[in-house]
Amino acid sequence: MDASQPPLDEADISLIQRIIPHRYPFLLIDRVRDILPAESAVGVKNVTFNEPHFQGHFPTKPVMPGVTIIEAMAQTSGVLVGWTLDLVDKHPLVYFMTLDKTRFRRQVVPGDVLELHVNVLRGHGKIWKFEGIGMVDGEKAAEAEFSAMIVLPGDNK
Repeated sequence: MDASQPPLDEADISLIQRIIPHRYPFLLIDRVRDILPAESAVGVKNVTFNEPHFQGHFPTKPVMPGVTIIEAMAQTSGVLVGWTLDLVDKHPLVYFMTLDKTRFRRQVVPGDVLELHVNVLRGHGKIWKFEGIGMVDGEKAAEAEFSAMIVLPGDNK
């Protein structure tokens, strides 16, 4: 596995935006901590009622959609890989390739702090595979295995 960077205690929102291209309303992580290049990281999502998906999911009982939980895992992984490969300010794009073994165990609602624990299963160059677990108050909310492709500007694919 590639690992050109040292461990990083925390990536704040500013550094996250220098690594992955996502922006409001689709930037779904607030910080990433405990980054061990080519190994693991923990994303943090402070779930608030002001998020656009809660207007329709569901108006009388707001629940964070499962797909956005998985996307938040993927964004955490994008920061992990971006830091690992020293892609800060290089504007990489990250594309989902596979999604497997996905399970939802607990609702995530406004007021929750969602921790997104991601671990590298395989990774080098452009193709990476991860396992992710979303936790709220020490309780598993979601889990999945997924893979992604990292593409830099100017790459054909």
